[in-house]
Amino acid sequence: MRYVIYARKSSESEERQILSIEAQLAELQEYSAKEKLKIVASFQEAQTAKEPGRTKFAEMLSFLQDGKAEGILSWHPDRLARNSIDGGQIVYMLDTGKIKDLKFPTFWFESTPQGKFMLNIAFGQSKYYVDNLSENIRRGHRAKLRRGVYPGSAPIGYLNNHRTRDIDIDHERVQIIRKGFELYASGKYTLKQIAKAFKNMELRSHKGNVLAVSCVQRMLSKSFYYGLFEFKGETYQGTHEPIIAKKLFDECQEVMKSRGHIKTRKAEKTFPFRGLLTCGECKCAITAEVQKGHNYYRCTKKREMCSQKYVREEVLTEQVISFLQKVSLSSQDTEKVLRELDKDEQKAKSENFVILQNFKSEVTDISVKLDKLLSAYLDEIVSAEEYTAQKQKLLSRKVECNEEINEIENGSVSWLEPARAFVKSLNYATELVRGGDKSEMTTFLKQIGSNHILFDKCISFSPKIPYKLAAERSEADSSHLQFPFWRRGRDSNP
Repeated sequence: MRYVIYARKSSESEERQILSIEAQLAELQEYSAKEKLKIVASFQEAQTAKEPGRTKFAEMLSFLQDGKAEGILSWHPDRLARNSIDGGQIVYMLDTGKIKDLKFPTFWFESTPQGKFMLNIAFGQSKYYVDNLSENIRRGHRAKLRRGVYPGSAPIGYLNNHRTRDIDIDHERVQIIRKGFELYASGKYTLKQIAKAFKNMELRSHKGNVLAVSCVQRMLSKSFYYGLFEFKGETYQGTHEPIIAKKLFDECQEVMKSRGHIKTRKAEKTFPFRGLLTCGECKCAITAEVQKGHNYYRCTKKREMCSQKYVREEVLTEQVISFLQKVSLSSQDTEKVLRELDKDEQKAKSENFVILQNFKSEVTDISVKLDKLLSAYLDEIVSAEEYTAQKQKLLSRKVECNEEINEIENGSVSWLEPARAFVKSLNYATELVRGGDKSEMTTFLKQIGSNHILFDKCISFSPKIPYKLAAERSEADSSHLQFPFWRRGRDSNP
């Protein structure tokens, strides 16, 4: 009788399973020599038998169907099948005579009703093992999720602690990861440049591979780095230590969103104001081109007919410089305002106690809402989609509140740094006018404002903050300067 050897390893635990398949072959060859079996073919594969669809297994059955062999030699029935379909095929081929014998060094079998009955039991036990293992894994996942531990491989910047079953921060990489988020949030670097920076800083994947641009994009989109994580479409509050603040993460998402449909291209000629302006008539972008040795800016007119005409770069430059002169602060006035900010900081710290209590109260309310939301979901009052969306929203707000609480408890006043940065930027405007670098002027205008409009050859600047007082700096005493945008609602309840 002719036999075929079938050896299989599961795709998990590569090192251990590779040794396992070699051990199987050695045992089967020794067994075949001992029993004087005629081996005509050998089939080996690395694929789980939990589901049907194994390539080599199908080839082996086809080999037997064609009458090229009559028996199978394998280590154990669970090597042949761990699901009801594959196991049923083996039993059916025994019934039809396509397979006349099965040999196992670890299992007795004869092609009799009793032997087939015992074989079916062995296949059933193999399927039970897989089903039970899957349930144990799911139960372990649920236990981890309840503790706020991600039940999977930790992302770059973290390490799976196999002793405590938790996820620890990777202190050797944490500074590099944080720096990557900060660089991208600045809006000055592309994903490709961030990937190159990671490569230069020797940041690699857990397997030691250089990070591709797509990998960097996924990394910068992971909420895991600020404390939340998703598992099977649901958001959870993690107990791992965050690497970045949610505010920094949101800034990265805004940059990524704004670049979502933009294709960068290399141009022979540099146009410093391209990408800054939009048309005031049809809302299209303003592009640029060279005509008779001069740079001209015009509406792209991609949406509808537009009557706006060409504008020379020199005209736009004069308007930009005029605007920068109006909003700039001298070094002397800048120092006066910064001193006033220092006084405001001391006053704000004494007022933060009430704000702190409000944030803590909101965190408590969110926890109550999460419990009620879970109860409503379990009672089938809300759908799974509504539950997932509301839970993600509440957890996101909870993270924001906890970050605000940490800032206040650590003695910082979050509105002061943007305020100081704004005042210093007004002083920087003077240097831009003096230096005359148009590209730097464009970068500055993008940082302090948005939606700059070009209409009838005139730029309408739309700053994110009020400049009226800055324009009147020479007529007002700096000690009376008030910038209501600084506090960003701090005087009201959060």
